[in-house]
Amino acid sequence: MEKIIAYTDGGSRGNPGPSGLGVFITHADGGVIAEVSKYLGVATNNHAEYEAVLVALQTLHKKYGEDTKALSVEIRLDSQLVQRQMDGIYKVKSPELKVQFEKIKALQREHFPHLTFKHVYREFNKDADRLANDAMDKNKGGRHI
Repeated sequence: MEKIIAYTDGGSRGNPGPSGLGVFITHADGGVIAEVSKYLGVATNNHAEYEAVLVALQTLHKKYGEDTKALSVEIRLDSQLVQRQMDGIYKVKSPELKVQFEKIKALQREHFPHLTFKHVYREFNKDADRLANDAMDKNKGGRHI
C-alpha cells in the first residue's frame, strides 16, 4: 500500500485575526506531491488548523480520486488539540470546529479508510508552516510569527 504524508499547519495573527493554511504533501520517500498556501481571512488558529487538514484531504482526493481508498495517508500536524480531537481523545466542543471535524470525518469514511493523524513538533512541520505564513504575508502583510 502506497504511503502518503501530508504536513498541515494553520495560523492566525491575533486569534482571531488574519489567518492562513499550509499543506505540504509527499510520498513516503519525500517526493513532493503538492504544496498549498491559502489565505482564509479572519479566523481563529484552531479554525485554520482544521481547514488545513480538510484542504489536504480535498487535494489528495482531487489528485487520486477513488484511488485514495488504497492509500495509507498520514496527516502530520503540530496542533496536538486537532490531532487528539480527530483521534477521539478529546471532544470537540466548539460548534464551528465541530462542522469542520464532521467534514473531515465524512471524507475519512468515504475516501480515506487508512487515514491516521500524528502530532509532530513544530520543527518537523516547517514546510507547512512556511506555506501558512506565506499566505498570511501575501494577503494581509503583518508580522511573521
